[in-house]
Amino acid sequence: MKRLLQLACITTVTVLCPSLSFAQAPGGGAPAGIAVGLQRQYAALKTNLTQSAEKMSEADYGFKPTNEIRSFGQLWGHVANAQFGQCAQAKGVANPIQGQNMEQKTTKAEFVKALADSFAFCDDAFSSLTDASAGEMLTGGRGGPTARSVVLLGVIAHGNEMYGIGTVYLRLKGLVPPSTENQPARGGGGGRRGQ
Repeated sequence: MKRLLQLACITTVTVLCPSLSFAQAPGGGAPAGIAVGLQRQYAALKTNLTQSAEKMSEADYGFKPTNEIRSFGQLWGHVANAQFGQCAQAKGVANPIQGQNMEQKTTKAEFVKALADSFAFCDDAFSSLTDASAGEMLTGGRGGPTARSVVLLGVIAHGNEMYGIGTVYLRLKGLVPPSTENQPARGGGGGRRGQ
């Protein structure tokens, strides 16, 4: 058990230290801390996923680049499933959608709502996070006790992975992903909008 806790602490440090570079105070000041860093990353994720889900047309929600992978809508249903499960663990409550599969929705409105509902469920897990509570060990997940920050980082990591996949779907339909569209214009070229 002691070895497992040591491994969890090492994993937390290894995973979160690079993330702290994104958590600097405005103007490049001192790092804002684990909680603020995770909250900022979560806010960016929420924006990107929500805007991606809204961007695709209803007609293309069933689009699959190949038959072997999820449709565009199923991708966001999968994210909702994961977020409900991970945030339930972080909050120490039962998963409110236990036994349901958000990937089985059929319309854009249903997928967008499932994603929004999962963010609404996760919001307080992130907004109430402090540097002290980030290190608290949680049970109920796979692999034994895990620091709350690692569970919440999992929400961000998984969501960003799915966002990356979703950007391919958007590009194949001639749409610019939100993270590219929302970039401030860069001198000389106006950002990466054409990529």
